Amino acid sequence: MKQILMLTILMTLVSCTSKKVSEKDKELLSVAQENFRPLPTAIIDVEQKRDLLILGQKLYFEKKLSVNNSMSCNTCHNLETFGVDNEPTSPGHEKKRGERNSPTVLNAALHASQFWDGREPDVEAQALGPILNPVEMGMPSEKAVIDKLKQDQDYVELFAKAFPGTSNSMKYVNVGKAIGAFERTLLTPSRFDDYLRGDVHALSEKERRGLNQFVQVGCTSCHAGVVLGGDSFQKLGAINEYKTSDRGRYNVTKDKDDMYFFKVPSLRNVVHTGPYFHDGSIKTLDEAIRLMGYHQLDVKLSEEQVEEIKAFLGSTTGKGL
Repeated sequence: MKQILMLTILMTLVSCTSKKVSEKDKELLSVAQENFRPLPTAIIDVEQKRDLLILGQKLYFEKKLSVNNSMSCNTCHNLETFGVDNEPTSPGHEKKRGERNSPTVLNAALHASQFWDGREPDVEAQALGPILNPVEMGMPSEKAVIDKLKQDQDYVELFAKAFPGTSNSMKYVNVGKAIGAFERTLLTPSRFDDYLRGDVHALSEKERRGLNQFVQVGCTSCHAGVVLGGDSFQKLGAINEYKTSDRGRYNVTKDKDDMYFFKVPSLRNVVHTGPYFHDGSIKTLDEAIRLMGYHQLDVKLSEEQVEEIKAFLGSTTGKGL
C-alpha cells in the first residue's frame, strides 16, 4: 500500500513539474496577448436569428443561385475543406477562372472588409457579388435571382419567416443578409485561443518557438488581432519588389497610393487553405512564409525558422475541422 501511495505522489509531482510555466513562457504569453485576441464565442444571437440562419444556410448551399444550377457559395468556399476550394483561382459556371484566389469564408465576418481589394464592407454585401458576376455564378440580374427562388415554395415560406412584418421579404438584399448571417456562425476556435486565454501548454514547445519567431521577425506588424490579419491593407512587396500585374486596391479607389495594396489575409487555418497569395500562385505554406519574410520584412528566414513558424500557424487550426 505504501509503495502504491509513494508511486501516486511521485507521478503527481512529475505531472506538476512537467506543467510548470517558465518565466520565458510567461513573457511570451504576455506578448502574444498584447498582439492577438481570442475568437469570441459568438458574433450573432443564434436563437434570436434562428429563422434567418436556417434560410442563410440553405442559400449558402443553393446551386439555383447560379445561372446553370451548377454552383453555390459552397462550391468555392467549401466548408468541408476549411472554407476554400484549394484552387489557385476558382472556375465559374462556364469553367472560366477568375483572376484572384478564393479566400476562406471561415471567420471572414470578423474582417474589417471583404475581398482582396476590400471593395465590400461586410459578409452580407460580399455574398451578393459572385451571384451576379458573369465569370462566377453568372445570374443576369437581381430580379432573375428572386424570380428563380420564388418558384420554390419553400423559399417563399423561409423568407417570410426570416423577415417577418415586411410586405416584400423576397428581395435581393435579403439574400445577402441571410447568407451573411449564416457566415457569422462560421467561427473556428483553436488551441491558440486556449493559449491566449492562459493555457500555455495548449501549444507545444515547437509551436511556442514558432510563435516567438513570428513576433520577433515582425510578422505581427500585419498579422495580429483576432484573426491574425484581415483588418488592414499592405503593399505586396513593401520592401523588396514583388512582381504582379494585379494592381490590387487601386482598382477600387483609383488612388495611386493604393497600387499593389491588398487586404492582409487571416492566418487562421492557413495550413489548410493553400495555395496562397491573391492569385493563388504560391503552392506551399513554406514558400509563402519565406516570400513574406523577404518581400515584406527584408528578412531571409532559415529553414528552421520557417518550420517553426509553420508549426505555430498550425495551432490556429479550428478544433473538430
